[in-house]
Amino acid sequence: MNHLAHALLAGADDGVVLGSLLGDFWRGAPDPSWPAAVRGGVLLHRKIDVYTDSHPDVATARTLFERPWRRYSGILLDIYFDHVLARDWPRLGRGSLDDFSASIGALLRAHESWLPAGLNRFAGYFRAHGLFAAYAQRQVIERVLAGVGSRLRHANPLAGAGPVLWARAAQLDLVFDRFYPAVTVYARRLLDGPLLANQGVANLE
Repeated sequence: MNHLAHALLAGADDGVVLGSLLGDFWRGAPDPSWPAAVRGGVLLHRKIDVYTDSHPDVATARTLFERPWRRYSGILLDIYFDHVLARDWPRLGRGSLDDFSASIGALLRAHESWLPAGLNRFAGYFRAHGLFAAYAQRQVIERVLAGVGSRLRHANPLAGAGPVLWARAAQLDLVFDRFYPAVTVYARRLLDGPLLANQGVANLE
């Protein structure tokens, strides 16, 4: 799952949401100086990623991509799923996408003094390009893929991956519609765990 999905699956607690966004920009154990909810959000992010990578519907979706795309199928699926969430937000999200995005932007700005540089760079991109709503646009998804490709250390074809996704859009939409309810239930079960409400971390470790 990518940024929009992680932010949505994190629920309503700002600390957990912030930790879920941090998950892509922090390696190793969460900093013990962070609030418990933030640490819990990082671990929630990682649990969701493991769940996603091991889910049979996602495994089936990877087989839709031939070489050389199979190697990058995890990236392609993560970004495509955010595209579906933005495109179909009235069906899948909470409230308006503009309001949700504004709350995320405000949250990132309020904590920029201690966030890692990578997340602050993303926050700047987020504000400059009208995310998350812009994920609904195919041309924006293609730019995101090109940006991801430019940050990988090895040569890769991600800048040209857009047509590969759009050719499989109908099949990927079916996969998403099967998988997303399941990951939503999984995330909610973690968030509702008896220890998370009080300690933020213990039932996610």
